[in-house]
Amino acid sequence: MDRFFVELEDIDLENKSLNIYGEDVKHISKVLRYSNGDKIEVCDGHNKEYICEIVEISKDTVLLNIIEEVNVNRESKIKIKLYQGLPKSTKMDIILQKLTECGVSEIILVNTKRSVVNLNDKKADKKIERWERIVYEAAKQSKRGIIPKLRGVLSFGEALKDMSENDINISPYEAEKSLGIKEVLSSERVKKIVDSKEEVSIGIFIGPEGGFSESENEKIKEKGIDSVSMGPRIFRTETASIVASSITLYELGDIGGM
Repeated sequence: MDRFFVELEDIDLENKSLNIYGEDVKHISKVLRYSNGDKIEVCDGHNKEYICEIVEISKDTVLLNIIEEVNVNRESKIKIKLYQGLPKSTKMDIILQKLTECGVSEIILVNTKRSVVNLNDKKADKKIERWERIVYEAAKQSKRGIIPKLRGVLSFGEALKDMSENDINISPYEAEKSLGIKEVLSSERVKKIVDSKEEVSIGIFIGPEGGFSESENEKIKEKGIDSVSMGPRIFRTETASIVASSITLYELGDIGGM
């Protein structure tokens, strides 16, 4: 069953109805060719889901009746905030799509020393808008209970400051030899934090192409962030983001579980 998101104000629980607006209207009517009486899933972006029946499709609106409220929690207590050094080309598209599918809660764009993309130009707003749409479509496809946040662009220093608010922080670094990501995630320190809280925020800082510079990695360590290895092979930035997030959610969250 296809899934769509709506704003809370578009849901009328008293009358068991809701409305879908925007680009999804065209997608429902023209692409998927739904009609009156067909059923779809609708999520409010706050983990509440509804099975709905289409009542009427107009040019700007799809009106639906709420048939059933579904109590399915699709979100992990492990809230990953992925800090991504800006990559070039279409790599960001892949990163956003796959991180959303994996279960990341927030993606923060960061300018680092080796970032080659400039989002301060006139095209920045259009890029961000397109990236937000990629996240939205991936959230629909993977049946997320929320739409992950996309924010930034932060400077390297701003990213480190932002990470200080997280419960746990790690930063994969290709030259790291002394500490593995699994070693950190399976440590008693991390387990104690995870067991003691209803929600745990974990920051993962990924460098762009070429990774972090040595000076950046030293600053990361100075802030008490664990610089970790992900094994003997070197990952591309888009692969590192996905692998680090998947490992974290497998070790501490709900990937691989029921």
